[in-house]
Amino acid sequence: MTVNNISGQQITYDLIKKSLDASSTRADVISNNIANINTAGYKRRYVTFEDTLKQSLDNITMKKDNSLHMDDGNSFGAISVKEDSSSSMKVDGNNVDIDSEMANQAQNTLMYQALTSQASSRISMRRYVITGGGN
Repeated sequence: MTVNNISGQQITYDLIKKSLDASSTRADVISNNIANINTAGYKRRYVTFEDTLKQSLDNITMKKDNSLHMDDGNSFGAISVKEDSSSSMKVDGNNVDIDSEMANQAQNTLMYQALTSQASSRISMRRYVITGGGN
């Protein structure tokens, strides 16, 4: 295993961790939206991560000391919570749509499960290599 491969694997771990953090934050925000469905004037909130992650990946740069080294994963996308300023269909000014929130929650749960599965697989592979295939 080369140093470049180790660096690439570390970036992957960092990216999975950051994505899990974003998914966890998103779950909290969705839960908060659902909890405030009957709160007058409440504006739903949402998490932005994927767009800034895509921008970070599109702009990935190489480190200056060696053309084979990549930036570390710490610069991958910012996790931000924003308020949805769209107009409300309710008279009280609340713009939370329970059907939309439930769909977002299901989608986020699937994403979180996929990420944890990916992390678990990578840890298992690393353990297999370290132990030489034994338990």
